[in-house]
Amino acid sequence: MKKTNKILVGVGIAALTTGLLIYAVRRYRSSQRRTKIANEGYETAQDILYPQQKQKRKKVHYGPVLPE
Repeated sequence: MKKTNKILVGVGIAALTTGLLIYAVRRYRSSQRRTKIANEGYETAQDILYPQQKQKRKKVHYGPVLPE
């Protein structure tokens, strides 16, 4: 094999290994999160344990709404 082909194969293997490692870590963390939620019970929802920071608060109005 030429030197350039060896370099490309090496880079490809490194990228594949990195991708598989990232996939395994994310899957493990997700599994741990689901296990914790399952152990907490049905009263505790996932959005309470792991709130998303990007959620915008909506103004909730109780009662009749008068048209302007």
